[in-house]
Amino acid sequence: MSSFVGVLVSDQELQSQFTQVELRTLKSKYVSERNQLGRVTVGDLPAIFKKLKIFSELFTEDEIRGVLARSYENMDEDIDFESFLRAHLNLQAQATAKDGGSKSSSSFLKTATTTFHHAINESEKASYVAHINNCLAEDKFLGQFLPIDPSTDALFDLAKDGVLLCKLINVAVPGTIDERAINTKKVLNPWERNENHTLGLNSAKAIGCTVVNIGTQDLIEGRPHLILGLISQVIKIQLLADLNLKKTPQLVELVEDDKEVEELISLAPEKVLLKWMNFHLKKAGYEKQVTNFSSDLKDGEAYAYLLNALAPEVAGPSALAASDPTERASLVLEQAEKLDCKRYLTPKDIVEGSPNLNLAFVAQIFQHRNGLTTVDSQKMSFAEMMTDDVETSREERCFRLWINSLGIATYVNNVFEDVRNGWVLLEVLDKVSPGSVNWKLATKPPIKMPFRKVENCNQVIQIGKDLNFSLVNVAGNDFVQGNKKLLVAFLWQLMRFNMLQLLKNLRSHSQGKEITDADILNWANNKVKKSGRTSEMESFKDKNLSSGVFFLELLSAVEPRVVNWSLVTKGETDEDKKLNATYIISVARKLGCSIFLLPEDIMEVNQKMILTLTASIMHWSLKKPEDHSQREATPATPMESENEADVVDEVSNLSVNDDDASEDPSTA
Repeated sequence: MSSFVGVLVSDQELQSQFTQVELRTLKSKYVSERNQLGRVTVGDLPAIFKKLKIFSELFTEDEIRGVLARSYENMDEDIDFESFLRAHLNLQAQATAKDGGSKSSSSFLKTATTTFHHAINESEKASYVAHINNCLAEDKFLGQFLPIDPSTDALFDLAKDGVLLCKLINVAVPGTIDERAINTKKVLNPWERNENHTLGLNSAKAIGCTVVNIGTQDLIEGRPHLILGLISQVIKIQLLADLNLKKTPQLVELVEDDKEVEELISLAPEKVLLKWMNFHLKKAGYEKQVTNFSSDLKDGEAYAYLLNALAPEVAGPSALAASDPTERASLVLEQAEKLDCKRYLTPKDIVEGSPNLNLAFVAQIFQHRNGLTTVDSQKMSFAEMMTDDVETSREERCFRLWINSLGIATYVNNVFEDVRNGWVLLEVLDKVSPGSVNWKLATKPPIKMPFRKVENCNQVIQIGKDLNFSLVNVAGNDFVQGNKKLLVAFLWQLMRFNMLQLLKNLRSHSQGKEITDADILNWANNKVKKSGRTSEMESFKDKNLSSGVFFLELLSAVEPRVVNWSLVTKGETDEDKKLNATYIISVARKLGCSIFLLPEDIMEVNQKMILTLTASIMHWSLKKPEDHSQREATPATPMESENEADVVDEVSNLSVNDDDASEDPSTA
């Protein structure tokens, strides 16, 4: 909520190779080492770099020392921060070469977190701009800045105030952000701009985007590769929103039996899209299997067969008869336009096999003509039985978003399916309780032997017991079998543990004292009372909380300027309660709270979610004195602008600050 300028280095080209979060993290490592030893030398770097995740699995310390020896003759030479960064980049280049570039760099599937290469795909940029021009053309505020010219940097300039990302999120998942909380003026002051970016980043996490190594300063600077990465994720979520049994129950037509229905539920949306495409291609007589959105679609034949099967009235034989791939791709796009599919890609994009744009194109075809009509009543009934009730579905959503926000390696699409092999739970435990997992005893997916899954889950249970979770009569096999009641209880305790640890770590005056639910309750009531308000929360299940007034008073108490009281209702009717609840969530995210509850959770006084909301506000409030004293007292200066506490604070805010989605273990 300030004009904090971040970590600066004198070499602008060097600075451009890193995001602000990466700079702050590396500065933390450098300062910590220098404080301990009084200086940092070349010889100290192997041990430092080996601890970084990006290098730990690729190099030994001796190998890192060998790489450094090519650039430095004297291992006792002092290293300043800029030299430290250059050594990091050098080693990163070696890591890229050693890894063979095998990891996907697709920004559409996951925001890029490695910033060694910043090449912008102009076709993707043009596609996203066309999407924005189309979807936000009628927006009362942004309409004045549209259409954006894709040949310029207007997209990145427009994104600098944060309004664009917020609006785009609401298009993808309507109602995510209360637009009354967005600062919309032609000229924003630094606080207002930072609030918009904070609201956008926390809301992006709340719809399922992977937001790691991205800070508000990166967006304020308009960093193209990070902005495109975020925008592409938001658009992907919008385009794939209907690829699940809840939204499109006719998808059961793609499977043969009940077992396959279970597998369908656990598939990622893009995998469901491939399954749908192959289903129609097989019926149309196409003999190949499409396994990706790139090389398998380059010749355009699959598209020609697909459109001929789904819409013979607009397709016809012309595309199939064309011998030139570019000509065929052009005909395919013309045919798709007759189905109202927006032309967001070119024949060249198809021929070159652009995975992001092909995925978007196939998703558009699905939206306009999915070709699923007949429904087997038996399969439909089983699919309905497999679909969670409203409360369980909301809990699954909250757990899933929280887990994905932690930045673990595995992306979770369905909690109840994806955690059954134990691996994801081990990753989460290692994140919230570092060092607790014995990875030598763990088996990484894919896991063919069932007993290996049980072993993973047994270790999960044991770690939970070591952390004092309530796990009476719970065995690893219960998780393997997908017992939802027990999984919900465990996940809740895991989230609550994470939340309380974060609070404990921030409260320097607690002297190691464990934080309890009662502490959080008392803190909230005292904060409101000291602000001169009279509202009080008796417990986290106090029905009076449904009006939302207490939380608005609490938010105003921790940051007086953040609540616009002219927008607040008395919360007496259901409609007024929903208005307040929606506003509360957006205002909390605008402050910097990473929360995953829904307005209904406040209206219904869901005890778990009420606790997490309160704790998240408390977490932000306890952090605030550090932020303001460090960030507003003195302007940032190159290299020495950050102390270690600042860096840790920023990283926790972006990666593990998810003091959200929680409740009391006794109610789990």
